[in-house]
Amino acid sequence: MGLEDNSLVRRFVNVGEKKAGSTSMGIFVGLFAAFAGILFGYDTGTISGIMAMSYVKERFPSNKLEFTSSESSLIVSILSAGTFFGSLSAPILSDWIGRRWTLIISTLIIFNLGIILQTAATAIPLLCVGRVIAGFGVGIISAVIPLYQAETVPKWIRGAIISCYQWAITLGLLLAAIVNQASHARKDSGSYRIPIAVQFLWALILGGGMLILPETPRFYVSRSDEERAKKSLSRLRKLSVDHPDLVDEYEDIKANFEYERANSNSSWRDVFSNKNHQVKRLLLGVGLQGLQQLTGINFIFYYGTNFFQRAGIENSFVIQMATNIVNFGSTIPGILLVEVVGRRKLLLSGSVVMAVSQLIVSIVGVAAGQNSDSANKCLIAFTCTFIAGFAATWGPLAWAIIAETYPLNVRQKSISISTASNWLFNFVIAYITPYMVDSGPGNANLGSNVFFIWGGCNVLGFLFAYCMVYETKGLTLEQVDEMYEKVPYAWKSGSFIPTEHAFRQTLESSSDDEKKAAIEEASL
Repeated sequence: MGLEDNSLVRRFVNVGEKKAGSTSMGIFVGLFAAFAGILFGYDTGTISGIMAMSYVKERFPSNKLEFTSSESSLIVSILSAGTFFGSLSAPILSDWIGRRWTLIISTLIIFNLGIILQTAATAIPLLCVGRVIAGFGVGIISAVIPLYQAETVPKWIRGAIISCYQWAITLGLLLAAIVNQASHARKDSGSYRIPIAVQFLWALILGGGMLILPETPRFYVSRSDEERAKKSLSRLRKLSVDHPDLVDEYEDIKANFEYERANSNSSWRDVFSNKNHQVKRLLLGVGLQGLQQLTGINFIFYYGTNFFQRAGIENSFVIQMATNIVNFGSTIPGILLVEVVGRRKLLLSGSVVMAVSQLIVSIVGVAAGQNSDSANKCLIAFTCTFIAGFAATWGPLAWAIIAETYPLNVRQKSISISTASNWLFNFVIAYITPYMVDSGPGNANLGSNVFFIWGGCNVLGFLFAYCMVYETKGLTLEQVDEMYEKVPYAWKSGSFIPTEHAFRQTLESSSDDEKKAAIEEASL
């Protein structure tokens, strides 16, 4: 056999070149899965407007006038309590029946049950029960979608596609603001039931689509089902199951999984062990998702309408819709730049923009006082700047990075814990914010001063990103494992070269005898 026919030469020399087949199916699957973000985004956005509707405030609050701080925190935060436990439950289903069927069940059954109860609600108790059940479904979905995307999308566009999950969240927020604006003036139960019931449409689209889309090949590899794994990969790459490029990709996935299984297992204990630098990776995911919530973004989208009203801003529903438009549009630059600039630089720059914007809002609020026209204009302008900074950086990248970070044997469990961190911080922020911002006995009455807290958290986010976030741009999920083995510090990850790339460079600069020796060494 000639040197040019050696399978190892083909595998290593052609790394980085376009493989045979098509990536369009993999991209389509990843983009469709991103649609799940609309469920979370819409629900987050709609509750803020519903609680500010006149019809709702005349019937749901105990005083039939205004929601108390305790009622506001309960209604808003109870969803996040459900999502927290849902995300922790995701591995039970996902590693047993697969990513695809987990998404179908959590969408068409669990989430829809929650929406039915919320639509039927005429008082706070049933509304909260519906929100916690819907939240349980959203929690499962939020933990499985980034995993499903990462395991189906080609590496060269993986970060951008996973970032579209956040873009779908912003679209859901925007759609919620539009529907709220259209229905909030109604004098009947349709004012809140229409915005809630619209969510059935999102669930039917996502659940129905997943009935058609394939399971991920990596799930079948983890179940030792070679035939189905190759068929799944064949659908995603549009290649026959015996095509050399497809066989190569399958063998890489299988070899990496078998190596991980030989050195560790997939138990919960292994998730918290330090094998494969798992503890460092888990701290990265938990910290990143927690700090994403501490940016203060959900303060705007959970309580924005009421906050703008109390700040003396007229047309608060319109302002809320405008902030959602900024959020939606600003996510696009992040999607376009993630595979060009990289994860680390975008996160660092986003932290700076958000911290500066929030500190300006706080300082001007202190200097000009509440209900000042100039202070309100500053509030709106720099709130939009803050939202733009979040939408282009921390919003999409927190999901992309956790999807890329973990070994296959503990990937779903690790992503679930990271996502649970997101929902835990989400719950805490949603619960305590009314007490922090509102006036009245026992409340802090911070008003716009709360932005001092969010600004400080974004400074912490900058330091965390610099010290902990590895650059995964352009790497396969298997190469990410190698990087964690070889690169001790996150700020040095940008110079990492995968073994196969280094091997290719050696081959290209070596004589035939040296190439043969290198190939023999690699095959051992």
